[in-house]
Amino acid sequence: MTTVAVLHHALGRTTGVTGFAGTLAADGHTVVVPDLFDGRTFTEVADGVAYADALGPEAVAAGFDAAVPAGTDPLVVVGFSLGVLGAQRIAQTRPGVAGAVLCHSCIPAAWFGAWPATVPVRVHACAADPFFTGDGDDAAARELVAAVPGAMLHLYPGAGHLFAEPGTPDHVPAAAALLERRVRAFVAAVSGRS
Repeated sequence: MTTVAVLHHALGRTTGVTGFAGTLAADGHTVVVPDLFDGRTFTEVADGVAYADALGPEAVAAGFDAAVPAGTDPLVVVGFSLGVLGAQRIAQTRPGVAGAVLCHSCIPAAWFGAWPATVPVRVHACAADPFFTGDGDDAAARELVAAVPGAMLHLYPGAGHLFAEPGTPDHVPAAAALLERRVRAFVAAVSGRS
C-alpha cells in the first residue's frame, strides 16, 4: 500500500486540493492532506502568500514535513506551489520516499542538499507562468531534470499558475485533466501498481 501526501498551495487546503487527493485515494492509495493553514483558505494567491511569508519558508517546509507521518513506506509526495517546499524537503531528506511530484513550482535542490538519485521526480507547470519563469523555478526544474536520472519536466500551454485548481482564474480544465492522468500513472508506477 502506497501513502501519498498531497501538500496544498497558497490558497490552502481547498476543495480542489482535497478533490485531487480523493482521486488518488480512489485508486487505492492511502492519502494524507495536511493543512498547514489550520483551516484558513484564501481566494487570492497574494493573500495566501502573505500568510505563508509570515510563517517563513523554513517553517512552511518543516511544517509540511512534520505533518506527514513517518514510517509510511513507500511514500509519494505531491506538492502544489507552496507545498513544493515541503515535498522537496521530504523527498530529499527522508528515507523511503518512492517519488515526488512538484506542481507549479520547483526550488533549487541545494536548499535541502543533493536530490537522491533513487527518488524519481516529475515537475509540472504552465510554460508561460510568470511565477514559474520569473522566480527561477524554471531554471531550478531544468537543473533538477538534468541531474536526476529519469526525471521529467512537463510544460503545459498557457500562463496560469494554479492551472489545476478549479474555481480560480488560472484553471485550465484540459491541462488539469492531463496533469491528473500523469500523476496517477506516476504514482501507480513508483508504487509497483503499473
